[in-house]
Amino acid sequence: MADITRRLGWRHLRGAPTAHVRHHRDGKLVHDGPGLSFWFRALSAALSEVPVEDRELAMAFRARTADFQDVSVQATVTYRIDDPALAAARLDFSVDPDTGKWRGAPLEQIGTLLTETAQQHALDVLARTPLSAALADGVAAVRDRIAAGLGAEPRLPATGIAVVAVRVMAVRPEAEVERALRTPAREQIQQEADRATYERRAVAVERERAIAENELDSKIELARREERLVEQRGANARREAEEGAAADKVRAQAEAARTVKLAEAEAARSVALARAEAQAAREVGEARAEAQAAWLRVHADVDVATLHALTGTRLAENLPRIDSVTVSPDVLTGLLARLGGGERGGERGGERG
Repeated sequence: MADITRRLGWRHLRGAPTAHVRHHRDGKLVHDGPGLSFWFRALSAALSEVPVEDRELAMAFRARTADFQDVSVQATVTYRIDDPALAAARLDFSVDPDTGKWRGAPLEQIGTLLTETAQQHALDVLARTPLSAALADGVAAVRDRIAAGLGAEPRLPATGIAVVAVRVMAVRPEAEVERALRTPAREQIQQEADRATYERRAVAVERERAIAENELDSKIELARREERLVEQRGANARREAEEGAAADKVRAQAEAARTVKLAEAEAARSVALARAEAQAAREVGEARAEAQAAWLRVHADVDVATLHALTGTRLAENLPRIDSVTVSPDVLTGLLARLGGGERGGERGGERG
């Protein structure tokens, strides 16, 4: 839309670089070109503004395939007005000199022309294509057919319109048909997923089995090593017992030899001691005998009374200490009788002498 300002009956138009402006005054072309800026009088001016930038037209329409299935097509056509003078002559691009707005709807006319032309060619190609092929290769086929049809359409160059590009985003069936078509694929995907799950489980089971076998092999090997260890410990114990027995035997033999030596030495000492004691005893006996003989020789010539006195003295030396003596009448009578008898016997002996 052109930018128009008013000053005292005059109008000033300032166009955009992408807008081609044509100014006619009294039937004559005064200004013609993009991005113009000029003054004009509203009563005598005829203005038209033609956009020359690339524009995109989105379209969506329905079609039917060869097997009578409805599909929806989403496409976009990029176009531009290649000949502004021709487009301004064929379409109403005139603008209001006071507001700068289009008096008509030229872009809608161009959109209708492009949409109907593209739809015609798309319907034509889809009507001869089955649904499966349309869904598989319909995007490229429809795009190529629309591009070729718009390129061969004579009304577009006659209007000054050039098609820059054609894009087809999707060719989709009805929702029910799409769900029905998705079911086999989903089932296949589910089957693939289930097969992958089963394979993963099988691999997991196989790995668990391998792990269990490895653990069992490890336990068996450990048991074998423990058995060898027990055997080695038994052999070591037997060796230690044998060595201990040998050492005990050696110690016993040494102890026995030492005991024999000690016994022999003790016996020798005992024999020597016995001999010494016997010799001493003999010597002591001989000494006692000699002393007794000497004692007897000494007392051989002593009279009986002296011997009795000596005997009493020796007896008195060996008697225990007597603090007091109690003499009964019977004992005294007996003693006196004995003493009396002894004296008489002595007298008789003296008389005999």
